[in-house]
Amino acid sequence: MNNPTLQIGNIELPGIALLAPMAGITDAPFRAIAEAFGAAMVVSEMIASANLVARPSKSQHRELVRKLEHKGKLPHVVQIAGNEEKWLVLGARIAADAGADIIDINMGCPSKKVTNGYAGSALMRVPDRALRLIETVVEASPVPVSVKMRLGWNDESLNAAHIARLAEGAGVQMVAVHGRTRQQFYKGEARWEPVREVVEAVDVPVIVNGDIVDHSSALKALAASRAAGVMIGRGAQGQPWIVGQVNASLKGEQPVPAPVGPGLIALVLNHYEEMLFAYGEKQGVRVARKHLRWYFEAAGLELPGETLRALLTEPDPVRVKTLVKGVLDHHGARVAA
Repeated sequence: MNNPTLQIGNIELPGIALLAPMAGITDAPFRAIAEAFGAAMVVSEMIASANLVARPSKSQHRELVRKLEHKGKLPHVVQIAGNEEKWLVLGARIAADAGADIIDINMGCPSKKVTNGYAGSALMRVPDRALRLIETVVEASPVPVSVKMRLGWNDESLNAAHIARLAEGAGVQMVAVHGRTRQQFYKGEARWEPVREVVEAVDVPVIVNGDIVDHSSALKALAASRAAGVMIGRGAQGQPWIVGQVNASLKGEQPVPAPVGPGLIALVLNHYEEMLFAYGEKQGVRVARKHLRWYFEAAGLELPGETLRALLTEPDPVRVKTLVKGVLDHHGARVAA
């Protein structure tokens, strides 16, 4: 590819490999790493729109401030979710006032907690209602609006192309499609070929998502879907640099090497410190555990049960950092090939 870029409304992105929004994962520290290694776009965790406009407790307020935090140079993309027009509209305005450059509407989350409230991917079951929500957000938002969805609710209702047409007609500037239905959750393999129907149905950029973990899978997904770009989600867990590496390789550039040795140790420990700062020590220690586990898994390290239990239960961050450094030092801080 010859230095490809993406245009979302009036915003041009420096490439076509994007970090997908992931609840509880793509917080500011995680996004910062992905951006530092060259991701073309990073997206916030999903924020329930009603929570943005409610009268939250102090802890809830801190959580919302944390989710809206943005320190990087890339466009600030905030994903909102909901099923009521007034909350989505107000949520979009608050996000924009907080500095969002793009508002993304979540129509892809498969969790029961979200879909039971007729938000997330449940909106794909009611296209007319989804359209009304999209129209009101686009009308109210001072910044471009995108939508992230799935292929459909189930295999009997693969309506992503239909909803994408409705969304484009309402003024949406980009559509991302995860190549699974809601009923699949994250099981089985993502299907990239059906995303081509969405690409052919609209003129706005379509991004393909699902099971994209490296340059090779990104090329296959683009070829199968004819999408304008790729979105990497779970493939970035434990290796947030992969999005930037894929972005560089798709642009025909030399990717920044994955961190190894002292570089990996420094990155992991800095990420840990940033999470403690973002969440506060008590919560940060808990939030960081899954990331530490993913780093070790991505590095191909199988830890003894006792060591793993200590890492995932130790409440003292100083001891955790000592354990992390000791494990990575012992194994040469390698990463999986």
